[in-house]
Amino acid sequence: MLHEFSRTEMLIGTEGLNKLKQSTVAVFGVGGVGTFVVEGLVRSGVGGFVLVDDDCVCLTNINRQIHATRKTIGRPKVEVMKERILEINPKAGVEVYQELYTAESADKLLSAGYSYVVDAIDMVTAKLDLIERCFKMNIPIISSMGAGNKLNPTQFEAADIFDTSVCPLARVIRRELRKRGITALKVVYSKEPPIQPLQTGGDCSTDCICPNKGMNRSCADRRSIPGSVSFVPSVAGLIIASEVVKDIIAR
Repeated sequence: MLHEFSRTEMLIGTEGLNKLKQSTVAVFGVGGVGTFVVEGLVRSGVGGFVLVDDDCVCLTNINRQIHATRKTIGRPKVEVMKERILEINPKAGVEVYQELYTAESADKLLSAGYSYVVDAIDMVTAKLDLIERCFKMNIPIISSMGAGNKLNPTQFEAADIFDTSVCPLARVIRRELRKRGITALKVVYSKEPPIQPLQTGGDCSTDCICPNKGMNRSCADRRSIPGSVSFVPSVAGLIIASEVVKDIIAR
């Protein structure tokens, strides 16, 4: 009998599809990269999701984040993405946390029961804490490196962090992981040198246009806001989704 994942089943088999249905993937960071990770996973048949992001949809997200529309501006990203998941697969289990991942919130947000963790976090300290904890807890994890200030989506690839080059974020993560004794980490990164963004006026710390601008906003704490485009973080996110799917069905 035909079903919503019949075409996927033709490629990965019934056993592979069942593995995906029985898995739970936690996505930390539901933005430009993270939304397309989730999109790729739910359309592949992953049955369980945990979404973690403290932010709400902003007008400036519309250029690249799949949950961002005029109707969703001002709403929590995790809630909007949950609705999208359930519109695609009503049988999926979805748990959401509108919280910022930090070392203090880790015990609440991280579980040994996750089949896979996706790190699509922007903050270096949070990325490193999540990576280190996953290694200690033996949870498979894949981490997104820099996707901002880039225009060429064909330069993305999956690799071990210690085989990466060019990406400034990957360089920082490599150095810090060595200090922590972590010798391997799957990442998706770009070999494209970062582009210097044009100064077109305005930034999130002084010129916020969000309906929730009176709230605490981590986006306003950044020292610089990267340029972005629709076809770069989306590709990174879909590559990550493909790696997660392949790893789960290979077990």
